[in-house]
Amino acid sequence: KQTNKQTKSLKMSLETLKSNNQQLMDKLLSEKKKYADTTLDQACSNDVESLGEINLRPRRVLRGHFGRIYAMHWSSDSQHLLSAAQDGKLIVWDAYTNTKVYAVPLESNWVMTCAYSPSGTFIASGGLDSLCTVFNLEQQEDMSGTIHQKLAHHTGYLSCCRFLNDRQILTSSGDQTCVLWDIERGKPITIFSGHTNAVMSLSLSPDMQTFVSGACDSTAKLWDMRDGKCKQTFFGHTADINTIQFFPSGFAFGTGSDDTTCRLFDIRADQQVNVFSSDATQAGVTSVAFSKSGRLMFAGYEDFNCNVWDTLLGEHVGILAQHEERVSCLGVSDDGLALCTGSWDSSLRVWSI
Repeated sequence: KQTNKQTKSLKMSLETLKSNNQQLMDKLLSEKKKYADTTLDQACSNDVESLGEINLRPRRVLRGHFGRIYAMHWSSDSQHLLSAAQDGKLIVWDAYTNTKVYAVPLESNWVMTCAYSPSGTFIASGGLDSLCTVFNLEQQEDMSGTIHQKLAHHTGYLSCCRFLNDRQILTSSGDQTCVLWDIERGKPITIFSGHTNAVMSLSLSPDMQTFVSGACDSTAKLWDMRDGKCKQTFFGHTADINTIQFFPSGFAFGTGSDDTTCRLFDIRADQQVNVFSSDATQAGVTSVAFSKSGRLMFAGYEDFNCNVWDTLLGEHVGILAQHEERVSCLGVSDDGLALCTGSWDSSLRVWSI
């Protein structure tokens, strides 16, 4: 009886805490709204001309995977790109010549993310094995899959990884944390805790001092890697955030969610400044990326399409519709001249004007 009373008391205390937390959250959002005197599209409507329809043409189709492609990442040279698929392969492509440069076999087929180091020497991947596996491309001439380092700490799936340099990499996981790693030592440097559900995506700021993360708790967070602390939390989405990407200036970031919307958050305003949605886009968003200027946001959707949005006016300005399955990943090359989309149809397509 005593145990039952204690359990009942704990449940009541938990419910009270949840209620108090929700009240504080509602009050915080209410205070923020007082300062949201306009939206970005309203502020720009009189001074910014509409872009009209944006037409990108497919320049390359990269075929070679035999499973669903889950992730891709451009090299900093804007010529090579990396893709990861559930056929158990990482493939490095030459987008200029439409050829494979490396095919790296993985120990686990259940890959969810991949990354290219800024130097172009290392690549990394991870997924349901909860590991971040790093490969040195200089050791892959025989396509043996020789592993440079395995980074083991996460207790949930690895959802995203991004190199800072050849010595450090940042990862996010289903265990609700992000981790900054020392690759050579194979040890965590900093563990970032604060989300209350699986972290699905992360993006490094241009100055490499901060990063943003998006999670299944419907929030996005800004973290400072110098002290390991969360500096800001952003609200607006009503479902899982699947993807997040810094704006080129570093003062804003975009997100995509299962609630079928993309959103633009301004760090200085500490809140959402634009929402991208329409009656024609009623599927979950899997991936987002910005053009080099930031005027365009590209978003991959579960309905097989990549939609193009005007970030200033919030208008839908284009659609790329050649994939035969969901668009699972996309990215813009560092020189801004090409967009690559990856799909569950096992192909990658490179687009440009």
